[in-house]
Amino acid sequence: MSTLFKAGKFRTGAAALTLMVSSSAFALTLDEAKQQGLTGETFSGYIAPVESAASRDDVKMLVKEINAARSQKYSELAQGNRMKADEVAKIAGQKLVTRAPKGEYVLGINGQWLKK
Repeated sequence: MSTLFKAGKFRTGAAALTLMVSSSAFALTLDEAKQQGLTGETFSGYIAPVESAASRDDVKMLVKEINAARSQKYSELAQGNRMKADEVAKIAGQKLVTRAPKGEYVLGINGQWLKK
């Protein structure tokens, strides 16, 4: 019986350690944020938090990470096409806003969030 108890304690400790180490696996994803109406696409080529979610730390972190990755990619594409990164971003923004599925938010040219 004591061996079973020790084994159970070990499994519980291992599970707790796994949860601590892989907490980023439970972080908010871009798809989840869009589906929950927390973020949306903009014509600038970057995502932004929808007004109601702008103060959430997890949303701010996600927006920062996604936009940094997009910025790097836009720069790479710009160099390969002899363009400026902001030009590439705007082209991507047009496509991303147009392709946003029904039910997701996009930031209109008037600065207002619209649910598609």
